[in-house]
Amino acid sequence: MKKEYVIKKIEENCLVLNNPKPEELREIAKPNETTTQYGSASYVSKIRNRSAKKTFIVPEVELGIKQIQIEEKETEELAEKVLDYLKDKELIQMDKTMCSNSDYELACRLYTTKENAKLPFMWNFMLFPSKKKEPELISIHVPEWPETKIFCYPKQGITFCLGSDYFGEVKKSFLRMTMFYHKIHSKGLGFHAGSKSLTVKDKEGKLKEVGMIMFGLSGTGKTTLTIHDHGLQGEEKTSIRQDDVVLMDEKGFCAGTEFGFFIKTEGLDSSQKVLYDAAVKPSAIFENVKIKENGIIDFNDFELTSNGRGVLPRDSVKGAGKEVDLKKADKIIFITRREDIVPVIAKLNAEQAAAFFMLGESIETSAGDPSKAGQSKREVGTNPFIVGKEAEEGNRLLEILKNNPDIECFLMNTGGIGRTGFGKGKNISIKLSTDVMKFIAKGTIKWKKDKYWNYLVPEGITGFDFSEFGSEKYYSKEEFEEKTEALRKERIEWLKQFPELKKEILEAVQAKE
Repeated sequence: MKKEYVIKKIEENCLVLNNPKPEELREIAKPNETTTQYGSASYVSKIRNRSAKKTFIVPEVELGIKQIQIEEKETEELAEKVLDYLKDKELIQMDKTMCSNSDYELACRLYTTKENAKLPFMWNFMLFPSKKKEPELISIHVPEWPETKIFCYPKQGITFCLGSDYFGEVKKSFLRMTMFYHKIHSKGLGFHAGSKSLTVKDKEGKLKEVGMIMFGLSGTGKTTLTIHDHGLQGEEKTSIRQDDVVLMDEKGFCAGTEFGFFIKTEGLDSSQKVLYDAAVKPSAIFENVKIKENGIIDFNDFELTSNGRGVLPRDSVKGAGKEVDLKKADKIIFITRREDIVPVIAKLNAEQAAAFFMLGESIETSAGDPSKAGQSKREVGTNPFIVGKEAEEGNRLLEILKNNPDIECFLMNTGGIGRTGFGKGKNISIKLSTDVMKFIAKGTIKWKKDKYWNYLVPEGITGFDFSEFGSEKYYSKEEFEEKTEALRKERIEWLKQFPELKKEILEAVQAKE
């Protein structure tokens, strides 16, 4: 199915409300709004998370092992039924631009039925103004459809989203296509990662700007660490670029994709100052967050879902300037969340970094699936939106890192150390994680080789006592080695799913002294 055909059918058969202003959209969506104590809009959706198991890819390219294929004949028939259903319906058309950099920008168009005006109202604050070009990516959302089904034509740049009124499906439909588009039209990669720059004084006292990108599955603290000021003051400062998706080229430049921020509100409080201050402004928009009498927001009430969300316009977030691109990803951080033997921070070589990209690991939390809490979970690139062979992305990342030896890569644990051992273990606080990122930027960590994994771990950090965070401290020698080998086996089995992966990436987790 071609974009031109879909657009023509909609224009000929539907009553289209073309790019209404935000205040008009909010007014149309008013019957479904609960107004908060701050004057911001809040909505409750019927579907409260992404429908990953009901998301299909038309095989216009060879698909990876984690993608669900759907035959084109089936989608053509269903798409025609949808277009017939939309005849004489009132639709909202919203045109926006992905990326602010002219070398990367893509014209995006959202269509949705008028009664679902909250979707374009929220999406309006996520991307950049339209440049009135013909759309390169389009997404058709019909939340009232009786069956939940999302299907994407990656090469055509079309997504149909049926039976889901969850805003995350709108946002991700465009980001999925954008990352695929970038991969097939460049030598770079689209990453599900946050980005920021830290301007800091290095160990010689010289001021420098350090670009960082951070990978992490939901619940690892990626957004919290991305939107954090690290306590920097004066000449030293933080500039927030992106919290979700960046497009890296073969030299390490990272183009930002979005204007706004889409945050998880679970447990949000004033200790997360930057996020919290933005969330209590009138410009925030919420979905599936508990609003009590008199519009009082309760970020700790999960009656609706633990996946409460908020859209924050860029200009409401302190430290988020106009710039969304990163001159270079000087440091790449793979964030995991474990409670046992993974160190607070480890420095990786290129092969190890590609391996941890492919592993994309964390553990299940009680907020995700209580029955599996504490068990390992993995997603290549921490990116459930990959289209195409996963191994191609790991191999390409390794090539980029080898061609840019100045890019440093790290594994960061935001959970705990020794929490499953005989002692009480140690919790890894947000402050510790943000301080460690600051130490990485400043270059003040002294490293030594870990004898079990061959990556580097801290020998010492200037002005910081690291002795309480040694993972061997909380286990007997036998138990520690048993846990190490069990984790190694898990990692090897995961990587062996991808036969096209370069052997040195697999060897990076097999290696022992």
